[in-house]
Amino acid sequence: MANNNDKGLELALEALERIASHEKECGERWTEAMIELRELKVVTSNHAERWEKLAWLVVGTVGTTGVAAWAAMFININQ
Repeated sequence: MANNNDKGLELALEALERIASHEKECGERWTEAMIELRELKVVTSNHAERWEKLAWLVVGTVGTTGVAAWAAMFININQ
């Protein structure tokens, strides 16, 4: 009977060691993932800022062209 209890205790201790090892490994992976996500957030923000600048350039160009075309049309009508 004592042999079975010892064997069960050994299995339980081994399981606890494996669980602790797994928890440690998962914690390290989680830390790495969080660092990568922070870096990705910075890169994405920089990329979005560049696209926003380009969008304003396009909007400004289209607006200026529209005003110029409207002014040219208005001048041609009045002549």
